[in-house]
Amino acid sequence: MANTMQFDLVSPERSLASLEATAVQIPGADGDMTAMPDHAPTITTLRPGILKVEAPEGSSEYLVTGGFAQINGDALSVLAEKAIPVAEVTRSHLDDLITEARESHEAAKAGEDQSIVDDAAKLLADMEALGTHMSL
Repeated sequence: MANTMQFDLVSPERSLASLEATAVQIPGADGDMTAMPDHAPTITTLRPGILKVEAPEGSSEYLVTGGFAQINGDALSVLAEKAIPVAEVTRSHLDDLITEARESHEAAKAGEDQSIVDDAAKLLADMEALGTHMSL
């Protein structure tokens, strides 16, 4: 059993991390999960939340708004819709994300597919809760 696994975090804007990690807590769509070396192969979608990385050099945290995580035993790749190191997140960032979620919710309500409305409402609630969680 290895003590670390390769961890990569990328978003459309940039590559945020590529390092050896001992554990990564993922905000999965079905609940938080922690990936560690030799984890069973898994693919999951992400919900808005904080992704926490533990590494021999220290820990780091990233705000993610959604995306996918692929765990493959000795490697974890996260493809985030948007990702920002928590240390860089400002109230302005969060306000912009909440505004986008609110606009998506309003646009969904104008359509006819109720499942899209429900998804947009959940995204909006998750983004608002994230601001409360981060004390911003």
